[in-house]
Amino acid sequence: MRVTTIHAARDIRLEERPDPVITAPTDAIIKITAGCICGSDLWPYRGENPITPGDTIGHEMVGVIEEVGAEVTSFAPGDFVVVPFCTCDNTCSRCRNGAHSACVNSGFTTGGQGEYGLVQQAEGSLIKTDGMPDASMIPSLLTLSDVFPTGWHCAVAAGVKKGDTVVVVGDGAVGLCAVLAAVQMGAEKVVAMSRHEPRQEIARAFGATHVVAERGKEGVTAVKEITDGVGADAVLECVGTNDAMRTAFSSARPGSMVGFVGVPHGVELPVRKMFAENIGLAGGIAPVRRYLPELLDLVTSGTVNPGLVFDSVLPLSEVAEGYRAMDERRAIKVLLQP
Repeated sequence: MRVTTIHAARDIRLEERPDPVITAPTDAIIKITAGCICGSDLWPYRGENPITPGDTIGHEMVGVIEEVGAEVTSFAPGDFVVVPFCTCDNTCSRCRNGAHSACVNSGFTTGGQGEYGLVQQAEGSLIKTDGMPDASMIPSLLTLSDVFPTGWHCAVAAGVKKGDTVVVVGDGAVGLCAVLAAVQMGAEKVVAMSRHEPRQEIARAFGATHVVAERGKEGVTAVKEITDGVGADAVLECVGTNDAMRTAFSSARPGSMVGFVGVPHGVELPVRKMFAENIGLAGGIAPVRRYLPELLDLVTSGTVNPGLVFDSVLPLSEVAEGYRAMDERRAIKVLLQP
């Protein structure tokens, strides 16, 4: 099969590798219908994360089951499934308490930018659609593997509730999905911090009531003007840099919560401010399987269309160009078709 590999910073290749095989009774093999490039894939692509040359890359996919192990009883060949980027058994004490991404049998989906994928803990991880979805639904279903649940988790962690004023820091696919999540949870004002017009347009389509293009102190000043000098009831940090975290805490009102799902790189928390103003912080790796039933219903009912975050569709053979486009911010999120 063909699968995407990384060999060094900005060295993405599509290579031939052996097809996956069932090695445990909890495994399933998926023929990938669509995969995509994640913003977090750009960290190793830019050389910010360690790289093992030749490793596969890509953790988001949807597709059709080819084969299942003996302990996978709820799924069968021919089922169309969403594959969470973090796998789980969905039965351990951690999963029962909503921490599916820290499952005692947790794993991470790999090879999502390829033709076939091997899913561990398939019984607990996968969720299937009611029959084969229409092609128009594929982009939104694909967001369920990572970015939509991740944006949703950020809003849950920050305690977004009806009537709130919410600020979203970050205008990547996760940040845009966080806007969508805050709106669905009943926020009255949703401020999207974005300097890029195409991303601003999607934020507004998702329900953002305000857009702040400024950054740093100027951006925080604009947020304070929108909130009558008080600050936001909840702030959703969807980037993972120190500047983004600083903006998040500077935009939050005393007694509020900051949710964070951006993979942290060089972040230093303003502990004194957190202490003095009773501002909390919660979040982390999204427990995707926890949210999938609710979010699948939102997508299949047509209530939401998170697939709008895909502004570029490329064949798998052009995956390297997809990385360049996202790295250069010519694309928000690239969908790959094997």
